Amino acid sequence: MFNIIKLLFDICLFKKGPQDLPHSRALLQLLFLLYIVVRVLMLSIHYDLLNVLLQLFVEFFLVAAFFWAMLYLSRKLGRFYQVMAAVLGTDALISFFALPGIATIELGQGGLAVLVVMLALIGWHWAVTGHIIRNALDQSLSFSLGVAFLYLIATYQVMSILFPEVAVAQ
Repeated sequence: MFNIIKLLFDICLFKKGPQDLPHSRALLQLLFLLYIVVRVLMLSIHYDLLNVLLQLFVEFFLVAAFFWAMLYLSRKLGRFYQVMAAVLGTDALISFFALPGIATIELGQGGLAVLVVMLALIGWHWAVTGHIIRNALDQSLSFSLGVAFLYLIATYQVMSILFPEVAVAQ
Protein backbone atom coordinates (compact mmCIF):
# COMPACT_ATOMS: atom_id res chain seq x y z
CA MET A 1 0.00 0.00 0.00
CA PHE A 2 2.88 2.35 0.76
CA ASN A 3 4.14 1.96 -2.82
CA ILE A 4 0.72 2.90 -4.22
CA ILE A 5 0.50 6.01 -2.01
CA LYS A 6 4.03 6.96 -3.10
CA LEU A 7 3.00 6.51 -6.74
CA LEU A 8 -0.04 8.72 -6.18
CA PHE A 9 2.16 11.40 -4.59
CA ASP A 10 4.52 11.14 -7.57
CA ILE A 11 1.54 11.64 -9.90
CA CYS A 12 0.51 14.68 -7.82
CA LEU A 13 4.07 16.00 -8.17
CA PHE A 14 4.02 15.37 -11.96
CA LYS A 15 6.83 12.81 -11.74
CA LYS A 16 4.72 9.82 -12.80
CA GLY A 17 1.53 9.25 -14.74
CA PRO A 18 -1.45 6.90 -14.56
CA GLN A 19 0.44 4.42 -16.74
CA ASP A 20 2.78 3.81 -13.79
CA LEU A 21 -0.06 2.39 -11.69
CA PRO A 22 -0.78 -1.33 -12.00
CA HIS A 23 -3.66 -2.24 -14.32
CA SER A 24 -5.75 -3.77 -11.57
CA ARG A 25 -9.44 -3.86 -10.77
CA ALA A 26 -8.60 -4.55 -7.11
CA LEU A 27 -6.45 -1.41 -6.95
CA LEU A 28 -9.24 0.64 -8.51
CA GLN A 29 -11.67 -0.72 -5.92
CA LEU A 30 -9.25 0.08 -3.08
CA LEU A 31 -8.71 3.63 -4.31
CA PHE A 32 -12.45 4.03 -4.82
CA LEU A 33 -12.91 3.08 -1.15
CA LEU A 34 -10.23 5.60 -0.13
CA TYR A 35 -11.95 8.24 -2.27
CA ILE A 36 -15.29 7.50 -0.60
CA VAL A 37 -13.82 7.72 2.92
CA VAL A 38 -12.14 11.07 2.27
CA ARG A 39 -15.15 12.52 0.44
CA VAL A 40 -17.50 11.39 3.25
CA LEU A 41 -15.23 13.12 5.77
CA MET A 42 -15.16 16.23 3.62
CA LEU A 43 -18.86 16.41 2.78
CA SER A 44 -20.13 15.40 6.22
CA ILE A 45 -18.62 18.58 7.64
CA HIS A 46 -21.51 20.45 6.03
CA TYR A 47 -24.17 17.92 4.90
CA ASP A 48 -26.27 15.13 6.40
CA LEU A 49 -25.44 11.50 5.56
CA LEU A 50 -28.18 11.01 2.95
CA ASN A 51 -27.11 14.12 1.06
CA VAL A 52 -23.46 13.01 1.28
CA LEU A 53 -24.29 9.59 -0.18
CA LEU A 54 -26.35 11.10 -3.00
CA GLN A 55 -23.58 13.55 -3.85
CA LEU A 56 -20.99 10.75 -3.81
CA PHE A 57 -23.08 8.64 -6.17
CA VAL A 58 -23.49 11.51 -8.63
CA GLU A 59 -19.82 12.55 -8.35
CA PHE A 60 -18.57 9.05 -9.05
CA PHE A 61 -20.96 8.63 -11.96
CA LEU A 62 -19.75 11.91 -13.49
CA VAL A 63 -16.08 11.01 -13.04
CA ALA A 64 -16.47 7.50 -14.43
CA ALA A 65 -18.68 8.60 -17.34
CA PHE A 66 -16.36 11.44 -18.33
CA PHE A 67 -13.16 9.41 -18.26
CA TRP A 68 -14.77 6.39 -19.91
CA ALA A 69 -16.13 8.58 -22.73
CA MET A 70 -12.82 10.42 -23.10
CA LEU A 71 -10.85 7.18 -23.35
CA TYR A 72 -13.46 5.54 -25.58
CA LEU A 73 -13.47 8.43 -28.06
CA SER A 74 -9.67 8.44 -28.18
CA ARG A 75 -9.60 4.64 -28.60
CA LYS A 76 -7.60 4.14 -25.39
CA LEU A 77 -10.22 2.38 -23.28
CA GLY A 78 -7.63 -0.16 -22.14
CA ARG A 79 -6.23 2.56 -19.85
CA PHE A 80 -9.51 3.02 -17.97
CA TYR A 81 -8.56 1.20 -14.73
CA GLN A 82 -5.25 3.03 -14.45
CA VAL A 83 -6.72 6.44 -15.29
CA MET A 84 -9.64 6.02 -12.88
CA ALA A 85 -7.30 4.78 -10.16
CA ALA A 86 -5.08 7.83 -10.71
CA VAL A 87 -8.02 10.25 -10.74
CA LEU A 88 -9.68 8.80 -7.63
CA GLY A 89 -6.42 8.34 -5.74
CA THR A 90 -5.02 11.80 -6.41
CA ASP A 91 -8.40 13.40 -5.70
CA ALA A 92 -8.49 11.59 -2.36
CA LEU A 93 -4.97 12.80 -1.49
CA ILE A 94 -5.63 16.42 -2.43
CA SER A 95 -9.03 16.35 -0.71
CA PHE A 96 -7.38 14.93 2.42
CA PHE A 97 -5.05 17.94 2.50
CA ALA A 98 -8.06 20.22 2.04
CA LEU A 99 -9.94 18.82 5.07
CA PRO A 100 -8.44 21.21 7.65
CA GLY A 101 -9.15 24.21 5.40
CA ILE A 102 -12.74 23.13 4.79
CA ALA A 103 -13.32 22.58 8.49
CA THR A 104 -11.79 25.98 9.26
CA ILE A 105 -14.00 27.71 6.69
CA GLU A 106 -17.07 25.89 8.01
CA LEU A 107 -16.27 27.26 11.49
CA GLY A 108 -15.98 30.76 10.04
CA GLN A 109 -12.28 31.02 10.87
CA GLY A 110 -9.03 31.31 8.95
CA GLY A 111 -9.53 34.34 6.79
CA LEU A 112 -7.33 35.12 3.82
CA ALA A 113 -4.62 32.54 4.58
CA VAL A 114 -7.09 29.65 4.43
CA LEU A 115 -8.65 31.04 1.26
CA VAL A 116 -5.23 31.22 -0.43
CA VAL A 117 -4.41 27.65 0.60
CA MET A 118 -7.78 26.39 -0.66
CA LEU A 119 -7.33 28.21 -3.99
CA ALA A 120 -3.85 26.68 -4.30
CA LEU A 121 -5.30 23.21 -3.69
CA ILE A 122 -8.00 23.81 -6.33
CA GLY A 123 -5.31 24.89 -8.80
CA TRP A 124 -3.19 21.88 -7.90
CA HIS A 125 -6.19 19.56 -8.41
CA TRP A 126 -6.78 21.10 -11.84
CA ALA A 127 -3.11 20.73 -12.82
CA VAL A 128 -2.97 17.11 -11.61
CA THR A 129 -6.16 16.26 -13.51
CA GLY A 130 -4.65 17.87 -16.61
CA HIS A 131 -1.44 15.88 -16.08
CA ILE A 132 -3.43 12.62 -15.85
CA ILE A 133 -5.39 13.47 -19.00
CA ARG A 134 -2.18 14.39 -20.84
CA ASN A 135 -0.64 11.03 -20.01
CA ALA A 136 -3.85 9.11 -20.72
CA LEU A 137 -4.43 10.67 -24.15
CA ASP A 138 -0.81 11.37 -25.16
CA GLN A 139 -1.75 15.02 -25.80
CA SER A 140 -0.11 18.35 -25.07
CA LEU A 141 -0.32 19.83 -21.59
CA SER A 142 -2.25 22.89 -22.79
CA PHE A 143 -4.89 20.69 -24.46
CA SER A 144 -5.12 18.52 -21.35
CA LEU A 145 -5.42 21.47 -18.99
CA GLY A 146 -8.24 22.80 -21.17
CA VAL A 147 -10.05 19.46 -21.05
CA ALA A 148 -9.48 19.25 -17.29
CA PHE A 149 -10.85 22.77 -16.84
CA LEU A 150 -13.97 21.98 -18.87
CA TYR A 151 -14.41 18.72 -16.94
CA LEU A 152 -14.13 20.42 -13.54
CA ILE A 153 -16.45 23.30 -14.51
CA ALA A 154 -19.01 20.92 -16.04
CA THR A 155 -18.92 18.69 -12.96
CA TYR A 156 -19.40 21.68 -10.67
CA GLN A 157 -22.32 22.91 -12.79
CA VAL A 158 -24.06 19.53 -12.77
CA MET A 159 -23.56 19.21 -9.02
CA SER A 160 -24.90 22.74 -8.41
CA ILE A 161 -27.99 22.01 -10.53
CA LEU A 162 -28.71 18.69 -8.80
CA PHE A 163 -27.72 19.94 -5.35
CA PRO A 164 -28.36 23.71 -5.17
CA GLU A 165 -27.00 23.84 -1.63
CA VAL A 166 -23.57 22.84 -3.03
CA ALA A 167 -23.38 26.06 -5.05
CA VAL A 168 -24.26 28.11 -1.98
CA ALA A 169 -21.80 26.29 0.32
CA GLN A 170 -18.79 26.52 -1.98
